[in-house]
Amino acid sequence: MTVRIGMIGPGGMGQAHIDRIHTVIAGGRVVAVSDVDEARATEVARRIRGTRYASSTELIAADEVDAVMICSYGPAHEVDVLACIAAGKPVLCEKPLTPTADAALRIMEAEQAAGRRLVTVGFMRRFDRSYREMKALLDSGELGETLMVHCAHRNPTVPDFYTWDMAINDTAIHEIDTMRWLLGEEFVSARVDKPRKTSLRAPHLQDPLVLVLETVSGVRVDDEIFVNCQFGYDIRCEAVAERGTVSLADQNAVVVRDGGGRRNGITRDHNDRFRGAFVTEVQEWIDAVARGEHTGSTAWDGYAAASVCDAGVKALTDDGVVAVHMVDKPAFYA
Repeated sequence: MTVRIGMIGPGGMGQAHIDRIHTVIAGGRVVAVSDVDEARATEVARRIRGTRYASSTELIAADEVDAVMICSYGPAHEVDVLACIAAGKPVLCEKPLTPTADAALRIMEAEQAAGRRLVTVGFMRRFDRSYREMKALLDSGELGETLMVHCAHRNPTVPDFYTWDMAINDTAIHEIDTMRWLLGEEFVSARVDKPRKTSLRAPHLQDPLVLVLETVSGVRVDDEIFVNCQFGYDIRCEAVAERGTVSLADQNAVVVRDGGGRRNGITRDHNDRFRGAFVTEVQEWIDAVARGEHTGSTAWDGYAAASVCDAGVKALTDDGVVAVHMVDKPAFYA
């Protein structure tokens, strides 16, 4: 069976997914696209020999579409995810599921009413080999209990439309979800520390910043967010446990030694750094859709991450610790 996929928002991320699906992933084909940019949608549809739909509503309802990928702007996600649930079609929605917890809660309620898990959120780091090895080691208990985790998320630069709150709900959301998954528990509080600002930032940004989170059991996670670091896309993570530490290795496959010293290349963006994770994530989703099953993160994960983001955004403007408020986890997502 070939899963026929409709793509909403075939911009940079969407087209990267299309390329993966059509070149290295088995069992799926993007057959339809829609986008607020009609010219882009027309060009992508022509290139893939698919159908361009005038609206996401028409795409979701189309008989030729078995499943939907949403790669559009975050605030537009809720309406389209709800439409997919109403149509009974599996949907892989890129992060964030929604920009706020209230919107994600509405999606959870609709999915529970439908009686079937249809929503997968694009938290691709769960599929990264290095993170998976780190989780397996921590889960084994070999190093004892995890006490704290140090993270860094550095981008060379960000576009002009990057708003002040996106440091939390568009950038740090990756670490928020990955740490929930890595540690197997929820966060209860958030704080933002504000170091000296880089002169290379946009005036409206606090850059860099450090998001400090605490879990139910007291594990402390600090996440350096630096979105104008200039030199590359640099992701770091070190878990400190009772009897040792485990860290992500550097991203390089080779190291060069010459008269200029010892060095390795640095990736420039997430598609390069997490290439393998994206492939595994989408392959597992397509395979699950073909079997009529669900895999990967759920609408609950999207809601939980959004709840922490809500607290983190508030902590950007309020001094001190901000509590994370969440509903009890429904049995539907157990």
